[in-house]
Amino acid sequence: MLCRGIRGATVAPANTREAIINATKELLMEIVSANRVELDNVAGVFFTTTNDLNAEFPALAARELGWTDTAMLCGHEMAVPGSLPRVIRVMMLWNTNKPSSGIVHVYLHEAQSLRPERRKGTTGAQDKQ
Repeated sequence: MLCRGIRGATVAPANTREAIINATKELLMEIVSANRVELDNVAGVFFTTTNDLNAEFPALAARELGWTDTAMLCGHEMAVPGSLPRVIRVMMLWNTNKPSSGIVHVYLHEAQSLRPERRKGTTGAQDKQ
């Protein structure tokens, strides 16, 4: 079994506790569903937000989903001029036998513009129509 990274991102509609928690829960549930992740195989999760999101830690959303024994860390992304606002990013470290090509990275809502070659539920440019 290898440790693989699953990437994902979404946009919170506002800098509020509720918006950050809801957006993060949606993203995590999509990642878990798309990859059939079993929680016991998650080694850890890194969350970042753009500097304009500071009303709550995204990791709290995972805790509310029952991820109480998973190692998690939150931080801020680089503040690149002109970048998309209110973004929540995740990198989940997952112990799996899947090859890298079988990992589904999930970009939701406006965050799809961060990786235009990937859409929710696809694994790459070959799936773009």
